[in-house]
Amino acid sequence: MKLFFVLTPLVFLTGCIFGQSSEVKRAEKILHNFECKNVETSEIATSSINSYYQQSLAVSKEKATSYVESYKNGEELFDMPLDEVLKQQYQLYKSACDSLGGVSAQP
Repeated sequence: MKLFFVLTPLVFLTGCIFGQSSEVKRAEKILHNFECKNVETSEIATSSINSYYQQSLAVSKEKATSYVESYKNGEELFDMPLDEVLKQQYQLYKSACDSLGGVSAQP
């Protein structure tokens, strides 16, 4: 009976570690799609809306990268799976990319 109480938490913790590891791997796959092609920043007309979209591209990718690094360090920031959070960030990124005339990869 003592063995049961010793092994149960060990199995639980091992499952949590491997579960989080696969979640991070899925999130990293999504993170690789954060690339906006066919947008030459030097050729984009200077306007407040274009600046907004350029900033949105940078912030979305920065947040996604930060979230993945936090999970790697053992911090759980959200009540939902990390890959779902990154999918939401990617939608913001893709929208900004599209608005600048770029082409983004599909997750």
